[in-house]
Amino acid sequence: MVQKSILRTTYIPRFVDFHAAASTCSPSRASLLTGRLGLRNGVTHNFAVTSIGGLPVNETTLAEVLRQEGYITAMIGKWHLGHHGSYHPNFRGFDYYFGIPYSNDMGCTDAPGYNYPPCPACPQRDGLWRNPGKDCYTDVALPLYENLNIVEQPVNLSSLAQKYAERAVEFIEQASTSGRPFLLYVGLAHMHVPLSVTPPLAHPQSQSLYRASLREMDSLVGQIKDKVDHVARENTLLWFTGDNGPWAQKCELAGSLGPFFGLWQTHQGGSPTKQTTWEGGHRVPALAYWPGRVPANVTSTALLSLLDIFPTVIALAGASLPPNRKFDGRDVSEVLFGKSQMGHRVLFHPNSGAAGEYGVLQTVRLNHYKAFYITGGAKACDGSVGPEQHHMAPLIFNLEDAADEGVPLQKGSPEYQEVLQQVTRALADVLQDIADDNSSRADYTQDPSVIPCCNPYQTTCRCQPV
Repeated sequence: MVQKSILRTTYIPRFVDFHAAASTCSPSRASLLTGRLGLRNGVTHNFAVTSIGGLPVNETTLAEVLRQEGYITAMIGKWHLGHHGSYHPNFRGFDYYFGIPYSNDMGCTDAPGYNYPPCPACPQRDGLWRNPGKDCYTDVALPLYENLNIVEQPVNLSSLAQKYAERAVEFIEQASTSGRPFLLYVGLAHMHVPLSVTPPLAHPQSQSLYRASLREMDSLVGQIKDKVDHVARENTLLWFTGDNGPWAQKCELAGSLGPFFGLWQTHQGGSPTKQTTWEGGHRVPALAYWPGRVPANVTSTALLSLLDIFPTVIALAGASLPPNRKFDGRDVSEVLFGKSQMGHRVLFHPNSGAAGEYGVLQTVRLNHYKAFYITGGAKACDGSVGPEQHHMAPLIFNLEDAADEGVPLQKGSPEYQEVLQQVTRALADVLQDIADDNSSRADYTQDPSVIPCCNPYQTTCRCQPV
């Protein structure tokens, strides 16, 4: 059955200058749910399978705010904000949870899907370990949770997309029947490796695995949209976006940079994609859908961020922002509704692993200008890594003239000097604001005992699906 999809519907408005709040999973998702940068909410890099902590419990999530307003809340998909104890989604405002606790490559499976380098399947019996290489997880199978219970380990990746779609449709149906408003946060495994396509491709070497996986994601989103159209079309906002750019070291399985080549960095070495503050690392697709409210056939050039989802949704729900803390996102409902093109004047991009200290605001976006104080390239497909370089006088690009970030402004030019003054002041102001804020610190301690395991007496914690 071919689904009508939000990705294939031509009248869906899109946002072409939309940015993830960081260029890796955990800090980007923490900012989505709190409206705050990692230097405020404490999440500056990814949590591990053995992580004790997660998104700090004194941070208030979007789900917690809306549940207090009477919303039914659900999270379906990849969480990656802590799986142990009070960091589990069910304790962070979500009435219902169905999904994997972290990325879909952070555990072995019986049908591993496509990865680069390839990873082996989980062993069936003790003593059958193969040497998988350092990029593969083999200590434990990838678990699938329903609320607090592991219902399948290892999860079957080839059927996961359809399970997500079924649970999402069921939740929307139940919420609409109850008459209560609902929040559904869906964190897809797509387009993260390993790519898994249903049914498996007969000749994967001669077909585009990425295209097939994208088509599967398209169908999944289409099923959710169709259900919303059927039961809650007039009063439901759908907001679709990504959490970071392509993972270049995965080669043809990573996706495309589009026009955002980060040429200055590629000439230095490494990749200007995920983990970096180049456009390819954090500029992501974004679509909004709300018939009668969000205008059709519109392309917005407003500078927007994943940070904006939190304050915008709270404002639309008629709720109040949590007190005693400051926010980096803003209510952009006027942009969504086509009444304004005024997005952010300034955005700050934190280091997500390529260069510098985790979470440090090393790049400043000012209108159509972008200033780099630290540069570095992530691991590329060929294995190369770009050097970390500190710029006392920042590299400044005019993205209107150089979306490929190839040639920076001449440092002696009047244009450079004018932009430099504004960027310097903006960065100093936000750092002072963060210093004066009620900020959190995440616990990144690790302990093997917190690895999710449904049956410690079976190899790789194996259990049958319920």
